[in-house]
Amino acid sequence: MTDRRRIDPTGTYRPMGPYSPAIETGGFLFCSGLVGIDPSTGKLVEGVEAQAEQALRNLGALLEAAGLGYGDVAKTTCFLTDIDDFQVFNGVYTGFFPDPRPARSTVAVAALPGGASVEVEAIARRRAG
Repeated sequence: MTDRRRIDPTGTYRPMGPYSPAIETGGFLFCSGLVGIDPSTGKLVEGVEAQAEQALRNLGALLEAAGLGYGDVAKTTCFLTDIDDFQVFNGVYTGFFPDPRPARSTVAVAALPGGASVEVEAIARRRAG
């Protein structure tokens, strides 16, 4: 028997491919990449700032479904289709994570699913006790 548990929250968009939104195992939550799709419309919001905000709200819904929050995130990996959007992304990102903020990598990529400009994945840890 495996200790892996799929986290599949309501109130967020469905995965675009054959993967789990998140898997919890060994006290860690591994969140798949999230883009700025508005779950109420199923459509990508417009603009880098709006996409970053929506992607991070979608991450919040995933964390909440697992009984966790932004303060439980230990590591994020962020993808931008234009590295010139780095400062705009940082401005949005800063408002979501309390200090100490998670470790983070941010990389520029040629393209993202669905024409997104921003994607965020995360690893969170359940607090002991």
